[in-house]
Amino acid sequence: MTKSLRIAVVLSGCGVYDGSEIHEAVLTLLALDRQGATVQCFAPNIPQHHVVDHLTGKEADEIRNVLVESARIARGHIKDLKSFKAEDFDGILFPGGFGAAKNLSSFAFDGADCAVEPGVVAAITAMRERGKPIGALCISPAIMAKVLGAVDVTIGSDVGTAAALAQMGAHHINAGHGEVIIDRKAKLATTPCYMLDATISQIADGADHVVRAVLEMANEMVG
Repeated sequence: MTKSLRIAVVLSGCGVYDGSEIHEAVLTLLALDRQGATVQCFAPNIPQHHVVDHLTGKEADEIRNVLVESARIARGHIKDLKSFKAEDFDGILFPGGFGAAKNLSSFAFDGADCAVEPGVVAAITAMRERGKPIGALCISPAIMAKVLGAVDVTIGSDVGTAAALAQMGAHHINAGHGEVIIDRKAKLATTPCYMLDATISQIADGADHVVRAVLEMANEMVG
């Protein structure tokens, strides 16, 4: 049954400090492929908040585009998020990285008072209205808290971030490596990934488990 599932993956650039966390994004795509899902990547066609030199950790005097940078991970097979149609997909996944908190939202700067990029809001809202599952890794559950409000989520165990999620109406549940918190009512699955001090193998576990949860819920819809 999973071979027929169509899953959207929303990226936020390329690189942990200013875009998608590459390990999380690639391992999510790998898990989806191994489970037989058909995948389409999306990203908003907007400027990055800023560009970070990943060797020095310092901000660089450059301007980059979120969609163009995300295309590096997707090997060019990616679409503008504006073209996303919820009726074409059975589930949607959001890898983490600072891009989720800087480009897809302003959570890195504004915390609970953050804004979420309109295309991201539209995609999440459309999937929620249709009862289709959503997966979020690492810091991306903060976006879910802002858009969906009273949902069960995890970002691991960071007290400050958990408090900000609570301010946005979400219920945070501590979770460890590879663990997934599933809100069955909202059809939302979240996992901490690099919100914890993790190895790449632990990231692979988290990505695999959240993908399995999303596909399981999607199968319930189509089955």
